[in-house]
Amino acid sequence: MRKQTLTNAERYITPELKEYEEKITGAEEKILKIELELFVSLLNELFDYLAPVQYNGNLLAIQDCLCCFAHNAIQYRYKKPTLHTGDELIIKEGRHPVIERNLPVGESYISNDLELNKTDQQLIILTGPNMSGKSALLRQTALITLMAHIGSFVPATEAKISLTDKIFTRVGASDNLTGGESTFMVEMNETASIINNITDESLILLDEIGRGTSTYDGISIAWSIAEHLHQSPHQPKTLFATHYHELNELEEKFHRVKNYHITNKEVGNKIIFLRKLARGGSTHSFGIHVAKMAGMPPSLIERANEILKHLESIHENGKTEGINDKIKGISAPKVQLSIFDTHTETFEEIRKLLEGFDINRHTPVEALLELKEIKTKLK
Repeated sequence: MRKQTLTNAERYITPELKEYEEKITGAEEKILKIELELFVSLLNELFDYLAPVQYNGNLLAIQDCLCCFAHNAIQYRYKKPTLHTGDELIIKEGRHPVIERNLPVGESYISNDLELNKTDQQLIILTGPNMSGKSALLRQTALITLMAHIGSFVPATEAKISLTDKIFTRVGASDNLTGGESTFMVEMNETASIINNITDESLILLDEIGRGTSTYDGISIAWSIAEHLHQSPHQPKTLFATHYHELNELEEKFHRVKNYHITNKEVGNKIIFLRKLARGGSTHSFGIHVAKMAGMPPSLIERANEILKHLESIHENGKTEGINDKIKGISAPKVQLSIFDTHTETFEEIRKLLEGFDINRHTPVEALLELKEIKTKLK
């Protein structure tokens, strides 16, 4: 049977081939149809046993979860926490369950003790250098509290956790530009939500509130938030990490506010982060040191130190002018005049060309061409 005529050929087919073609082209559709029929039939048969299957699935899920808890507790030295109806939260040698697993080989996580209550230590103002571990302490407190409430052992040698209905956190930086909200606006929205929903059993963790606006605005907002949480009738247990060292003054004004800091040690021009929580406030953030660690140019770091010394000297002398007046007093950077004046970059290029030119491997003609290129750069 002729099937198709081409320019230089004719195509033919037999009835047997036609039959096979129909089987092949319809095979996929038939496979899907048969699979669907089998699946529906299986569902219909299992429908009468749906409740037992779901019940068994739930039991297996619980068993799997508890086995994971037990495995982690044994492998990572977790301890059984004590949940109670009082208002004390006491953690001895607490660790961050995620960070400690990702430390370099041979390095151990530096644990910390923490205590919060409604009697004399309801709100902790936590200060210390950048990268010292303030945020890690906040997060590990939240995780240990959460792990205790879900029935898991916790990464600590001892933990007495008061029943907590809500864990409020305001950490990290984000924005909602599509919604017209800046980073600071998002921060204020989240903080407002926390303050408007606190209860007697709440745990609040705040990290650097007020950093997204001007210095005085930020300090004012952070100070008033801390005051509000202290004076609130709910008296929520609060960890308040900040770089506004002025907030250390709150301890003298409110009896349930306590200052703590993450320790560090200065050795020469280097800062060693000890990552240990200690009583009392800190007065340095070592932000310039962190900028140096990040790879900022030495000249930039040197200039930042000059400005810092100027501002600190004004503060130490007791001068009370505003920040704008302090900045106006900063002298202009000392400019090192170049020996080549405006041609510095050109001469630097010429120097590199000459350094890379091997006289012994080039002909006189090539040397003349190189000299011509150098003369072109001087124009």
